[in-house]
Amino acid sequence: MDLGLRGRVAIVAAASKGLGRAVAEELAQEGAEIAICARTAADLEKAAVQIRSVGGREVFWKSVDVGKPREVAEFVGDVEKRFGRVDICVTNTGGPPSKLFSATTNEDWREWTDQLLMSTVYFAQETLPRMQKNQWGRFLTITSYSVKQPVEGLLLSNSLRAGVTGLVRTLANEYAAHGITVNNVCPGYTRTDRLDDLAGMMASRTGATPEQVFDGWKKLIPAGRLGKPEEFAAVVAFLASVKASYVNGVSLTIDGGTTRSLL
Repeated sequence: MDLGLRGRVAIVAAASKGLGRAVAEELAQEGAEIAICARTAADLEKAAVQIRSVGGREVFWKSVDVGKPREVAEFVGDVEKRFGRVDICVTNTGGPPSKLFSATTNEDWREWTDQLLMSTVYFAQETLPRMQKNQWGRFLTITSYSVKQPVEGLLLSNSLRAGVTGLVRTLANEYAAHGITVNNVCPGYTRTDRLDDLAGMMASRTGATPEQVFDGWKKLIPAGRLGKPEEFAAVVAFLASVKASYVNGVSLTIDGGTTRSLL
């Protein structure tokens, strides 16, 4: 299936590893021009080499703290200067630590509000007007299945990603008439470095081993296994495509059936 992405310009945040990198690789395979950002330059440079080998094109990369509006604005501006336009924006960020409410500080709330919620606002402020000018665009946020079914021990993620979902649904209404779709993609337990880190945090807090934490997660998944980053990325690429022009305002879980809600 031709997704119609050849020549489109796609921004993917937090793309030096994990789900972001998988998404960037998938979009590159479909022929999109790729711009990636994350905090660590060395990891970004390595990711760019890998993505370039997959798509056969140059990859623009820049070290960015997505919680800082000036850095996001400069990055998006640089992407437009490099490629002439912005068609697709996939927001993403590293996940917060596993903490109980009693151990969560005001500084934790401030930091992760910037990283999870405000970073999405900043990218929306910079990319949606550019898409509106072209009367075409795809704005996608990567959050978590926790927006539909809160995950034990992930207080910050459960709380702040829900705010992102509300933002997405509102933006979907405001920008649909301009050929822009806005959707939220909600991964479940997918085998990435982030999941390894999370298993370690939960193990240290509960006294279990990381292997026991993974076994417990697998029992929650009807598919009986963890997801693969490339499985997640394939869905994101479809939502970013011309084929998904009538999919708007959804929060789509990609979790092997873990979420038990009807919607």
